Amino acid sequence: MAAAGIRLHPACRVRQEKFGLLFYDSRGPRLLFAETGSLLSPDFFRGGDLNDLQGSLSHGQKEQVGKFLAQLVERGFLRE
Repeated sequence: MAAAGIRLHPACRVRQEKFGLLFYDSRGPRLLFAETGSLLSPDFFRGGDLNDLQGSLSHGQKEQVGKFLAQLVERGFLRE
């Protein structure tokens, strides 16, 4: 996964909810509910830098975020 420039696919949107993040893919439509708590904000997906984010995370959180971002790429919600 690229460290910088993580962006949502143009057909996808993300918004903050009480549980974490809600992703919506208008190509489907498909929804993805992600229990991220406050680890990630929707702004991160507008070109966030993973290196900047990882400085504030514990080792376990870094692994969680990395796996989650890889799943989002695999499912087509993100572009690297």
